[in-house]
Amino acid sequence: MPTIFSNGPYRFFFYAGDRDEPIHVHVERDDSIAKFWIEPIRLQRSSGFRSTDLRRIRKIIEEKQDDIVEFWNEYFND
Repeated sequence: MPTIFSNGPYRFFFYAGDRDEPIHVHVERDDSIAKFWIEPIRLQRSSGFRSTDLRRIRKIIEEKQDDIVEFWNEYFND
């Protein structure tokens, strides 16, 4: 599970087996987890996060979208 970056209490990562899916990022904090598609940015699923957390996470993803895409492409050699 390569970590892309951390921001405050959130860890942003993907699974090495995610290659066949559209670009996305998983986010975890404690026992909460979410998955966001990146192009366009939208929540795919969430468990345990409050709506305020999800809004904060989405804003972080918006700010780091280019970095996420670059990391994904470098990791999967696209």
